[in-house]
Formats: sequence, C-alpha cells, structure tokens
Amino acid sequence: MAARKARAPRPIDAALQRLLALAGRGVAPARMAREVDMIIAEWRLLAEADEKFDLAASLETLREQLDAGVGAAEEQVADVDASEPAAVKQANAMLSALVATRDAALAA
Repeated sequence: MAARKARAPRPIDAALQRLLALAGRGVAPARMAREVDMIIAEWRLLAEADEKFDLAASLETLREQLDAGVGAAEEQVADVDASEPAAVKQANAMLSALVATRDAALAA
C-alpha cells in the first residue's frame, strides 16, 4: 500500500506555529510584529494566486487566536511566583512578544 502524501498545514495553522515557535525562543516584540507583517504579505500573495483562500477570514481567525493567546499569557504572568525573578522576566517577555503579534495583526 502506498503511503499518502502529507498535506501541507492550513495557512493559519502554519502561521500560528511559526509565531509560537518564535515567541518560545524569546524573540523581541519588534521581530514578532515583523513576522506577522511577513505572514500577512504571504497571505496576500496566496489570495491572489488561489481564489479559494479567504484572506479576510484568515486574518480574523489570526486576530482571534492571538487575542486569546494574549489573554492566556496575561493569566500565566499573574500566576508566576514573584519570588522567582527569572520566571517573571521570562513570562513578561513572552507576554510582550504576544502583545506585539496581536497588535500587528490588528493593524493589518
């Protein structure tokens, strides 16, 4: 039996994975915002080439997912033990990166 060819992930899933990987590595907020801009530029090209790709729906989904991510990160920052400065710093850095991605997506 022949193996099935792996399907490419949906553009929204690929974008979210890409952004999450960068945020997890501690990338600066400005770099995260540029990454969102690059993703949206790629989506605009995709929308021109593939009439099935719904740019507006993808942007809305991206915005919703990023907004939910910021909310979850805010809760995690609130739960971090203040007696552990490294953990507080890491949590705040992640939150700042996610806020930058959300704001860039909203501005697009």
